[in-house]
Amino acid sequence: MYTTYHLTSAQEVNTDILDAIKATFKSKAITIIVEETEVDFELSAEMKTILEERLQEDESTYLTGEESIKQLNEKYGL
Repeated sequence: MYTTYHLTSAQEVNTDILDAIKATFKSKAITIIVEETEVDFELSAEMKTILEERLQEDESTYLTGEESIKQLNEKYGL
């Protein structure tokens, strides 16, 4: 089991969070990993290439996000 806490600042870490972790995991062994959230997102060259290819696709064959998810659910049972 795992739990993720997303904080906007390290200053938000308080005893309430520690108490919640203790209550959830009780006497089980746990690992705590702290990582800095990267706010600046940059597209890789590969991502840019894929986006450029998609821009060149025939618009009449576009699917909405909802239709894409529906088809994935039907095909893979997600």
